[in-house]
Amino acid sequence: MTLIFLVVGSYILGNVLTGSMISNFFFKKDIRIEGSGNPGARNAGRVFGKKAFIATFIGDALKGATAIFVAKWFGFGATVELCALFAVTLGHVYPLFLKFRGGMGVSTFIGGMLAFNPLLFAVFVGLFIMFYPFLKSFTLAGLSAVLLMPVLVLVFSYGVPVFIVACLLSALLLFTHRVDLKEKLMPEKS
Repeated sequence: MTLIFLVVGSYILGNVLTGSMISNFFFKKDIRIEGSGNPGARNAGRVFGKKAFIATFIGDALKGATAIFVAKWFGFGATVELCALFAVTLGHVYPLFLKFRGGMGVSTFIGGMLAFNPLLFAVFVGLFIMFYPFLKSFTLAGLSAVLLMPVLVLVFSYGVPVFIVACLLSALLLFTHRVDLKEKLMPEKS
């Protein structure tokens, strides 16, 4: 029963979109119709400035970290911790209370992975830094590191169940960025 509450609670927590709260409360605008229409940190920064970017990033990252810390507090293992992170990220990307129009999930993922295993997260950041000079794109470098996250959990001696949930989490983030990936990998010819 606790597991169900954890997963459902994580999904509901994901529905709390920091960018939407900041834009509505401080700017009296709906971020989902401003800029790219995405309520994530990047669009908040583009539309409302650096402070909005930082606040949105931190708020969304805290959701991921909170889901992991609650799972740890209840004594669940790594598999359930990542299930909670998947649920909170899914809630952020597809929020029931906002007609399933949410953010891309990156900030929530980052906060959760940092809370899950700081050393593994440091390797993840190292991969991003390694890929960036070759790919010359934050999006492609970040998503390349996300793609390798399931491999990292195996390298860090987590078992197959953790690997499977990490695959689902990576697939969710890659799916949310499918338009970005298509634009970066297959640019339209003029």
